[in-house]
Amino acid sequence: MTAAPTPRVARFAELSADQLRGGLREALALYVTAMGYPRGTAEQRAPMWLAHMLRAGWRCVAAYDDDGAMAGIAYGYRGAPGQWWHEQVRRGVTERRGPEVAEAWMADYFELTELHVRPDTQGRGTGAELVRLLLSGATNRNVLLSTPEGPSRAWRLYRRLGFDDVLREYQFAGDPRPFGVLGRPLPLD
Repeated sequence: MTAAPTPRVARFAELSADQLRGGLREALALYVTAMGYPRGTAEQRAPMWLAHMLRAGWRCVAAYDDDGAMAGIAYGYRGAPGQWWHEQVRRGVTERRGPEVAEAWMADYFELTELHVRPDTQGRGTGAELVRLLLSGATNRNVLLSTPEGPSRAWRLYRRLGFDDVLREYQFAGDPRPFGVLGRPLPLD
């Protein structure tokens, strides 16, 4: 008996907010699978993803396999004062590294909010291509993101793409896990 062929990414596409809303169930299922979260997480995250689509500078790209199923997704937007993530990160960077460092990173940045690749298509450059496509349209000075601490494919990807430490071992309100906040100047080379 031969093993089923591993799915391959056949195409990438930029998605409008309407297109992502239409495929939100599939995108959130991919997110839950990629992150190893419990099933109910998708219902909790849906309102947040919908609200993010309304933010200034929002962009989204997706990868699709040969069968047309979503194999990866990335989105983000212009970070700004008053946004939950912005306020959390600004506070942490200011406390640990000073207000000048916080201002340098956060005065003009694109927040890479979500990046997820379906596990059966990981390790083939899909995540890197999603980041490149997403950031190719960003006009901000910097890009920032957060990811759980610990060795992972995500960390290796971000390091390969030139992301540096902005804030390490940080705990966001409501999440017991430590996170790293990483950043780099734009454009992405």
